[in-house]
Amino acid sequence: MPMAASEIERTILATIPDARIEIEDLAGDGDHYACTVTSEAFRGLSRVRQHKLVYDAFGTRMGTELHAMALKTLTP
Repeated sequence: MPMAASEIERTILATIPDARIEIEDLAGDGDHYACTVTSEAFRGLSRVRQHKLVYDAFGTRMGTELHAMALKTLTP
């Protein structure tokens, strides 16, 4: 079952409470998203560590409930 954009947002906010999140459903199927996450939590971290912080929020749900998510991370 695909993950709704609102659930993606809730999941990220549970780990990164100050995040500003923009989500785009790339295929219109609720299974392929592009997500931009902006947070102070990323300051000083490499891009790889920033992405890991976001992906870790999903745990085992990544690749199952959430099939694909193109991720862009930014600091304010």
